[in-house]
Amino acid sequence: MTTTLRPTGPLHQEADGSRSRPYEVCVNGRPVGAIEIGTDPGLGRGAGEIRSLRIDENDRRRGRGTVAALAAEEVLRGWGCTQVMVSVPAAATAALRLVTALGYIERNTSMARTLPQTAPELPAATEARPMTEAEFAHWRAAAVDGYAQHWIDRGVPEADARAKSEADHRSSLPDGLATPGSDLWVLVHQGAVIGSVWVAQREMAPGEPAGYVYDVEVAEEHRGHGHGRTLMLLAERLAHAAGMSRLGLNVFAGNTPALRLYESLGYTATGHHFWKPLL
Repeated sequence: MTTTLRPTGPLHQEADGSRSRPYEVCVNGRPVGAIEIGTDPGLGRGAGEIRSLRIDENDRRRGRGTVAALAAEEVLRGWGCTQVMVSVPAAATAALRLVTALGYIERNTSMARTLPQTAPELPAATEARPMTEAEFAHWRAAAVDGYAQHWIDRGVPEADARAKSEADHRSSLPDGLATPGSDLWVLVHQGAVIGSVWVAQREMAPGEPAGYVYDVEVAEEHRGHGHGRTLMLLAERLAHAAGMSRLGLNVFAGNTPALRLYESLGYTATGHHFWKPLL
C-alpha cells in the first residue's frame, strides 16, 4: 500500500514570510487522516513545522503517521527548510513515541501548575520590589543575549536566534517596565539584589488567561542557596496579585536543575517541543 499526501487547500503565504498548507493523508488514494505543515519565520527562513497530524482511528498502528510525517519532511525540504519542528501535548504518548522514533530532539518543555488559593510567603531574610529603570536596561541586554544563546545551543543559526530574541523581547515588552500586564521584580537578600523575575499575563489556551514566567534569573555568585525557589514563590505572588489562578513557564532541554526545581514546586509538563535537522 502507498501512503501519500494530497493538498486540500491552496498554499497560504503571509506578509511575515510564513507559509502553510493542509493535506489529506491517503492510502492508495483513500483518505485516512490529515496533516498541516508550515514555516516559522521567527526562527529563520529555514524553519519548518508540522502543525498538526491526525490519523483516523481505524487506520492507526499501521505506520500511516510515520509515513505521513516523513512525507511532510520532504515537502518542507522542497520549500528550502533546513529544520523541522513539532509540538506534542504531554498526554499524547503515541505521538511522543512517534517523534522519538523519527529522530526528533526535544528542545524545550512547557509546564504549568494551578496555584493555591493563598499566595505563598517569602523567606524572612528576603524582600522583593519592582525593578528600576536602570536595572531594567541592564537586565534587558543580558536577557536578550541569554535567550538567544538558548536557541543557538539548540540548533538555531546565531543570526536567526539573535533576531528572534530581539523580536520576542520587543513585542512582549513594547513599553518596557510600563508594559501592561507585565511585572518585572527583583529579589533582595541582605541588602543585595540577587535575582529577578518577569511574570506576564497570557493565554495558555484559548480563552484561558493565566500568568506566565517569561524569565527567572539568579545572579551567578548567589546560586546554590535556594534563591531560585524564592523567585518562583515571588512569581506566584505576582500572579495572585494579578488575579491569575494558573502559572505556566518554559524550560529548555538540558536545564536539569531548573526542571527539578519546577517539578518540586508542583509544575507538570503540558507539552514537549521537538526539532530535527533536515539533511
